[in-house]
Amino acid sequence: MKLGVALPVIDAEVGGDPAAIRDFAQAAEEIGYHDLSAPDHVLGVNAASRPEWGDRNTSADVFQDPFVLFGFLAGCTRAIGFSTQVLILAQRQAVLVAKQAACLDVLCGGRFRLGVGVGWNEVEFVGLNESFRNRGRRSEEQVEVMRALWADRHVTFNGKYHTIEDAGINPLPVKRSIPIWLGGHADATLRRVASWGDGWMPLSYGPGDEARAAIDKMRAYAEAAGRDPASIGIDTRVTAGIGDEGDWRETVSFWKSCGVTDLTLGTYSGRGHLRRIEGRSLSAHLIAIKRYWNAVADLL
Repeated sequence: MKLGVALPVIDAEVGGDPAAIRDFAQAAEEIGYHDLSAPDHVLGVNAASRPEWGDRNTSADVFQDPFVLFGFLAGCTRAIGFSTQVLILAQRQAVLVAKQAACLDVLCGGRFRLGVGVGWNEVEFVGLNESFRNRGRRSEEQVEVMRALWADRHVTFNGKYHTIEDAGINPLPVKRSIPIWLGGHADATLRRVASWGDGWMPLSYGPGDEARAAIDKMRAYAEAAGRDPASIGIDTRVTAGIGDEGDWRETVSFWKSCGVTDLTLGTYSGRGHLRRIEGRSLSAHLIAIKRYWNAVADLL
C-alpha cells in the first residue's frame, strides 16, 4: 500500500506562497511519501451573497491550478508523483486537458496520474460555458478522446460531443498513456470505474462497513465487466486531525484489510470523517505529515 499526501494549498499561508509549496513538496518527498495530490476548483462563490451555501468551498479557499502547480513542482522534485484529486473534467475541453496532462507527464518524467470527477458546483460550469446537466455522459467520451490522443500521433474521432479530423497533440505522454482514476461515490461512478477506470478515489468514505460494501460493489461490477478487480487501484483519504498514533495505525490497517492500494493523508480538510490539524502554517503541516509517516510507515 502506498501513502501519499495532499498539498495543503487551500490554506493561504501555504497555497499563496510559492516557497512554502516548494518546501512542503520537497519535505514530503524526503520523508518518503509516494505522491502529492491537489484539489481543483476554477471558480469560488462569494458566500456573502449565498447564505444557504453551507460548508462547501468558496472564494475564500485557495485553489492553485493543478497543471500549473505540478508543472512548478516537477522542477523542484525528483521522484515523488503527482495526482489530481480530483480534476473536474467535464467543465474543461477534453483536447486541452489531454495536451496539458501530456506536457506535465513529460516534464515530470511520467510521475503523473489524472484523477477526474464530474463535479458538484454548477456555478463553475456556467462560468466556464459548459453543461452541468450532461457532465457524466460527456466525461465518458472525454476519456475516450484523451486516451486516443495520448496513444496516437494523429487521431480521427467522431463522437456525440467531440470531433477531431486527423490531428494530434505533441508531446505525447512518456508511456503513451496516463492513468485515469475516477473520484466520486455514485453508482454510475462505480460502474465507470469497473468498466474502464485505472483506479477509484472514494475520498469521502471513512473506515467502516459502508466503505467496505462500496468497495465490494465496485469489484463485483468489475467482474461482471470481465475485468480483474485486483487490477483497479483504490485511493482513499486519511486524516492527521483526529486521534493519535494508535488510531492512525488502526485506520491504516482497516484500509489495508479492504485491499486499498493507496492512501492520501490530508491535513487541511474538516469535512466528514476528516479533520484539519490545528495549525495552518507550513511548519504545522510539516510536523503533522512527519508524525503520521513515522506512526504508520511499517504498515505500508
